[in-house]
Amino acid sequence: MGGGLLVAGTTSDAGKSVVTAGICRWLARKGVKVAPFKAQNMSLNSYVTREGAEIGRAQAMQAAAARVEPSALMNPVLLKPGGDRSSQVVLMGKPVGELSARGYHAGRQEQLFGTVTACLEELRRTHDAVICEGAGSPAEINLRRSDIVNMGIARAARLPVVVVGDIDRGGVFASFFGTTALLSPEDQELIAGYVVNKFRGDVTLLEPGLDMLRDLTGRRTFGVLPFAHGLGIDEEDGLRVSLRGAVRESVVAPPHGADVLRVAVCAVPLMSNFTDVDALAAEPGVVVRFADRPEELADADLVVVPGTRGTVRALAWLRERGLADALARRAAEGRPVLGVCGGFQVLGERIEDEVESRAGVVEGLGLLPVRVRFAAEKTLARPAGTALGEPVEGYEIHHGVADVLGGDEPFLDGCRVGAVWGTHWHGSLESDGFRRAFLRRVAEAAGRAFVPAPDTSFAALREEQLDRLGDLIEEHADTDALLRLIEDGVPGGVPFIPPGAPPLPAQREPQREPQGGADSLASLASRASLASLEGGTT
Repeated sequence: MGGGLLVAGTTSDAGKSVVTAGICRWLARKGVKVAPFKAQNMSLNSYVTREGAEIGRAQAMQAAAARVEPSALMNPVLLKPGGDRSSQVVLMGKPVGELSARGYHAGRQEQLFGTVTACLEELRRTHDAVICEGAGSPAEINLRRSDIVNMGIARAARLPVVVVGDIDRGGVFASFFGTTALLSPEDQELIAGYVVNKFRGDVTLLEPGLDMLRDLTGRRTFGVLPFAHGLGIDEEDGLRVSLRGAVRESVVAPPHGADVLRVAVCAVPLMSNFTDVDALAAEPGVVVRFADRPEELADADLVVVPGTRGTVRALAWLRERGLADALARRAAEGRPVLGVCGGFQVLGERIEDEVESRAGVVEGLGLLPVRVRFAAEKTLARPAGTALGEPVEGYEIHHGVADVLGGDEPFLDGCRVGAVWGTHWHGSLESDGFRRAFLRRVAEAAGRAFVPAPDTSFAALREEQLDRLGDLIEEHADTDALLRLIEDGVPGGVPFIPPGAPPLPAQREPQREPQGGADSLASLASRASLASLEGGTT
């Protein structure tokens, strides 16, 4: 097949990730060997692949939808915000430095063009189809010159583009037309058509508008996807607990025991990998909410302090908000608290940070006998072991190195003191037996008659959600037309819609790397761009 497609959007959060994952699952069910790809992602939710590379969780989810192993090739550039104006740049799964937004878009981004095109070329060589996801909107004309994730990659690889619009926000026809009309003639010729997302109501009422859109643009609509609750995808950012909706909507999701269990998650700044609590929300009878005030912790049976890209900043925030005192009271009263990664670090005695915040030595909350020193090299790992008598797996993404000085008992790579637990392991609660054992301990400490359901499978729930995404495409999109588009490439004869954008200087052709397999290609592409990006903050 050897085809490809770029899924762009009229805005951020229009539904690009959902549509990309849905197309991947639909194709995988047809027996097509398909892979997802996002040249550049900005997200605090990331994942560690088996080869120890850090990529966006959305691409890991899309790989699961495609039924393939996640790889750094699927997300060669990951930006992890560390503040309003700077991000850590993760290249081919490894951090290479901090850059300001201005520094990144003023030339550094373009230096990665050869890397991302080489990764896409390798995926296309080894798969029948590659479904690419754009970022933001392709009509961000202020950023077009340095674009490597939307029309830049589409033009380099001659990919047909489908634009997704969120009709629930309103203005979807204007968004489709305006997005197309703001592109240059060279970019417009790649726009094959549109997908309407999150539609509520009778689709026949929408059809006259779709006909008029086709008359105006010369481009068809490939599908109208209905609004669907609880789709259960790993988001790039946001505060939605992705699997909670699925459990709530299930007819068989009352508590297994007499009580529910209430979980409050501290909404710390730069919160990362908050998807850890999805596995808790998947349990019948577990209610998860995010909290930023001390009184919101009062009735919680478990408080989770999640990961963060700004540990020292999160610690200051907890103190400013009065949440630090609330956590200390809980610990003194023997009421459960769980710290994960950055949340584990703030619960310790001391943090020595000359890397992330450069704040030096900062006193922690002192709830666990742990001292943390930030190392320049990031730990990226996929640990596995046994805890609470159950097998457990997870993944680690952190600069902080923890020295555990004691505790009542070990807890994964961390420890427990009373009802306070801490670990660097993300994703451990996705191990069903371990999660149930942990929740039993929490319920006992909280004095709740909560009993975990014996048959909840997080992996099965996730598969069910990915199948729902595939169903959305199969049932509500013109799959025959999409398949032709993926196989045949850019359609000919689509009209130019004025005014268009000013023409760009001729773009570089994608660099051709020796085809020595994914590992050697990634290494060559990384080395080619690493030297020009290293050097710290701009």
